[in-house]
Amino acid sequence: MIKLDIISDPICPWCYIGKTNLDRALEQVPDHPFEIEWHPFMLNPDMPEGGMDRKEYLELKFGGRQGAIDAYAPIVDAAEKAGLKIDFAGIQRTPSTVDAHRLIHWAGIEGRQTAVVSSLFRAYFTEARDIGDIDVLSDIADSCGLDAAMIRQLLQGDADREDIRARDRWAREHGVSGVPTFVVGQRHAVPGAQPPELWVQVIEELKTSAE
Repeated sequence: MIKLDIISDPICPWCYIGKTNLDRALEQVPDHPFEIEWHPFMLNPDMPEGGMDRKEYLELKFGGRQGAIDAYAPIVDAAEKAGLKIDFAGIQRTPSTVDAHRLIHWAGIEGRQTAVVSSLFRAYFTEARDIGDIDVLSDIADSCGLDAAMIRQLLQGDADREDIRARDRWAREHGVSGVPTFVVGQRHAVPGAQPPELWVQVIEELKTSAE
């Protein structure tokens, strides 16, 4: 097996597109060698705990309404090409993702990490749910086979909160400035939402080199 580390944020649309493209490739090559692990990166590490109104957030980040529209035009196009139907209009709040990353971390201990990541992306981008909300996160945990009561209890405390922030800082200190970032075999970084064809090529090359 070859380690595929994925650095991402569950409110990053490019991360959702990148994961979808990777999934398409893995479906085409089911005997792929990847062992996948997800790692935290926060687009907004200083986001208030309760998040903020999404419209206000986008206009602040992109310098007004038109700036936000221009920034999201290529995202909408890439999502459509990936076969995703994202309900951008339905998303009311931009949350802090510290708790979502804590859930992803705990899911990894139970071997349910990718399932939880998939559910977080779907909840935020297609169901317009607030993935900064403990009720939503507990429900996602339950749907992925985790102990929802235990997850709720953990989320109400500070377990692993500082660890998530430290790992986010570590990624930035080691040159990660945008996500998704994929690291193949702990050596080769592949930035961005790459098309399925590239991943199929990477997988085939890895399989050939292993023979």
